[in-house]
Amino acid sequence: MPTPSPAALSADTIRRTLGEFQIAVNDYQVLQIQQYTSILLAWNEKINLTAIRDPLEILNRHFCECMYATSTVPVEYGRLADVGSGAGFPGLPLKIIRPELDVMLIESNIKKATFLAEVIRDLRLADARVLVSRYEELGEEVSPLDFVCSRALGEFAPFLEWAHSEKVAAKQVILWVGARDLPDIQRIQTWEWRDPIQVPHSLRRLLLVGTRRIQPKGTST
Repeated sequence: MPTPSPAALSADTIRRTLGEFQIAVNDYQVLQIQQYTSILLAWNEKINLTAIRDPLEILNRHFCECMYATSTVPVEYGRLADVGSGAGFPGLPLKIIRPELDVMLIESNIKKATFLAEVIRDLRLADARVLVSRYEELGEEVSPLDFVCSRALGEFAPFLEWAHSEKVAAKQVILWVGARDLPDIQRIQTWEWRDPIQVPHSLRRLLLVGTRRIQPKGTST
């Protein structure tokens, strides 16, 4: 793995900040976060991956908020798809903190997909790959899924219908949402929704977890 740039976050800063989210990391994971941040900032000069430019804010908003899901959902093993992955959040932070996950990053933008492939290569992430596609066009390529997640979707209804469909049949969905989106999502009855969880150090961002409801035969969704 290449050495992080001198401007990278210090190991102490990373450990302390993640600790505020009740997340513990080892030395190798710290190095992966440093290197990921360096690559992200370098690529961000060429293509728009994130509006956040400050490394500490990147650590808080992207890494901490994504990894926080592992403290509330038993994401340890299994197959996970990150839909609309963009700069790799939440899929790659979840892969870093839970190395045993088999992660698929679904991203239709070729430039962003190229960035994701470079991060996977440079961080030496096994069982992580990029699918350059719109999620609606995928089925057996990703199925079966234990988890499907997203932070960047604007329209949740078609995404949740796709994730629930027989061709995907995801067991659980993990969403990072704003408070204003919550009522519309909770009205979708094909998923059994847990109570939303406030993301630490945020007034508006919520973590929402749903479990797939099995429809009785002969009924429609």
